[in-house]
Amino acid sequence: MVGGDEVTPQLFKDDLAKCSGNISVWINSPGGDVFAAAQIYNALRDYKGKVTVKIDSLAASAASFIAMAGDEVQISPVGMLMIHNPWTLAAGDRNDLQKAIDILDEVREATINAYEEKTGLRRNKITQLIEDETWMNAKKAVELGFADKIMFSDKDKDDDEDEGEDEKEKNPFEPNPDEPENPDDPDKDDDDEDEDDEDEKKKLDNMTSMLFTRKTAYNSFFAKVKEESKRKKDPKPQPTTGTKASELRRRLYDLI
Repeated sequence: MVGGDEVTPQLFKDDLAKCSGNISVWINSPGGDVFAAAQIYNALRDYKGKVTVKIDSLAASAASFIAMAGDEVQISPVGMLMIHNPWTLAAGDRNDLQKAIDILDEVREATINAYEEKTGLRRNKITQLIEDETWMNAKKAVELGFADKIMFSDKDKDDDEDEGEDEKEKNPFEPNPDEPENPDDPDKDDDDEDEDDEDEKKKLDNMTSMLFTRKTAYNSFFAKVKEESKRKKDPKPQPTTGTKASELRRRLYDLI
């Protein structure tokens, strides 16, 4: 939406009008004009086919609520999503500045509408995330409902299934794992299902959920500054090392 890959609402609508059936929309944007983003959001919501949004690297600021227009939102394992308060430049007297504040408040409420509809989170929770300028990695975005799934997460599963099919072809006399097992088989492991669940849990835990907020970073920074300032005011007594001045004077007098 901004920079060298700028996309205007009209250009986007023109390209969208040429499409038919289901579409995938890839997003990699730091954001841009909120009203332009609103038009792109509306165009996607109004599209007749299924819209799959894929967050390639970054969906930040206004681009984040464009992403909410997808019927399904996928995010790359290395992608990020960021939401924050809208901002602007204003000049004039106190009435002009107050009007700018009122407009920003209304714009924020409009963007919260998109986040709320997609995530199902409480409005006050979303407001706090916006106030704090929140950055989410892929897993956190899915946990909070801003995305539906992590891209490529089914690839390993599909590969495993393909390998299983190959094994069947190579070993036609191997038992079919899809067939029900003999309940009278003494070698049957009753814990197989539990082990499968545990393996799946481990796969999900491989990616750490991360949520970063500017407020948290500020608080941490100022806490360290305060601690350092206090340390300088009340320095710990340092152990005395070396030779005392009185001893040095005595040695000097002995030499004279």
